[in-house]
Amino acid sequence: MRLLSTLQLAKHQLALGRRTYIMGILNITPDSFSGDGVTGVEEAVARGNAMLAEGADILDVGGESTRPGAMPVSLEEELHRVMPVVASLAGELGAPVSVDTSKAEVARQALRAGATMINDVSAMGMDPEMPAVLAEAGVPVVLMHMGRGAAESPATGGDILTEVKRFLAERIDAAVRAGIARDRILVDPGFGFGKTVSQNLELLRRLRELRELGHPVVISTSRKGTLGKVLGGLPVEERLEGTAATVAVAITQGVDIVRVHDVRAMVRVARMTDAIVRV
Repeated sequence: MRLLSTLQLAKHQLALGRRTYIMGILNITPDSFSGDGVTGVEEAVARGNAMLAEGADILDVGGESTRPGAMPVSLEEELHRVMPVVASLAGELGAPVSVDTSKAEVARQALRAGATMINDVSAMGMDPEMPAVLAEAGVPVVLMHMGRGAAESPATGGDILTEVKRFLAERIDAAVRAGIARDRILVDPGFGFGKTVSQNLELLRRLRELRELGHPVVISTSRKGTLGKVLGGLPVEERLEGTAATVAVAITQGVDIVRVHDVRAMVRVARMTDAIVRV
């Protein structure tokens, strides 16, 4: 069952189920795992505009790396990195912007500046104020499964889909209790977060099972470590084909939004795969 037929991002409407939507990753960090982080506002805005020109439907702006071993970023520093870019892309240009943050104050200020979606890798578990901020704003939120609470910690034993579904169901219920409308909630299984290679591959094989939760599914496999390991130790910059394969499989499993670094190539992968499976 689908609770969302349309994802409303201010003036932008994404009709779910008709095609796969592309979320372009815009990292404003010096320590992004993928090596694509930008630090200047002008460079970040130019990168965002280029992604839109290449076919991105949403830009996901993040100011704190979530790679294993990354140093935490203070609230002040994250705001310093994110806010000018959000104000330019979302506020001035009206682009559909999501903000990748687990800090309620970053979310609050970004939404005021024009962002229309929050992508919280902690599923609102790191900042107790986040649910209230999102409930008041009434914007869509992506809730992600992070494993055992850290990107480098493997998930517990047992069936990975059962664990992911149980966690996400609990976080959905918590969000609804906090006043977030059920039709504003999306879920992300957290490919690459706190999971082994075999668990990540199992997630992809059985991704369709997440639809049982009744919420749109977002996934990001782009350039992740699992791809490099499966392909014999390929470095980040050589994982385009691996990303393409995982994006295509995710689409066949009914995913709604794919979050990617290489927008132009993945738009083409998505359109071709959509033409085959979305009939």
